[in-house]
Amino acid sequence: MNIKKIFGTILTLLGIGGLIYTAVVFANATGGMRDIKTLTIYGILGLVFFVAGIGLVRATTDGTE
Repeated sequence: MNIKKIFGTILTLLGIGGLIYTAVVFANATGGMRDIKTLTIYGILGLVFFVAGIGLVRATTDGTE
């Protein structure tokens, strides 16, 4: 397996984890300013990691095509 695909998979999994954590924080949020900041930070980071990981996996070829 290519190292770029492994790194892309790790980024994708981190992104999914960040998005799931954002959902958990959202479900337990009371509406305070700290909750909004936490939701924003983890949501954006999770989305960036997820999109970057998916893009890296899709852009990497195996050389078998």
